[in-house]
Amino acid sequence: MIHVLLVSSDKDFFIDLASNMEKNVNLSISRAVSGVNALSMISVNSFELVVTDESLSDMTGLKFVEKLVSTNPMINCAAVSSLSSEDFHAASEGLGILMQLPPRPDKIHTENLLQYLKNILNITNRTS
Repeated sequence: MIHVLLVSSDKDFFIDLASNMEKNVNLSISRAVSGVNALSMISVNSFELVVTDESLSDMTGLKFVEKLVSTNPMINCAAVSSLSSEDFHAASEGLGILMQLPPRPDKIHTENLLQYLKNILNITNRTS
């Protein structure tokens, strides 16, 4: 089972992403409404993937990833960003973000993200 945490202050923001992910029977999806809420959940639960919105109610998505990586550097994370790929790379350098997602990730983005994640889990012997 792959445990995924979706982090967004807007409860409907990841509705399409979650819908596409839920088609995979080997996924369990949880949701957090803020960066602090997500960090609290991550401290007591194990997640293979965290996906953050660009802006949360208490911090930016990149600030959340920075805090997340400082407490759990091996977690797989994807971040929504409207920045160009070059600007996103510069802004997120060193954070180890698995994938940049567009502001409204669709089915193809979801499939690519899950394939990248499965490849990493296989390489690290944490099969899905």
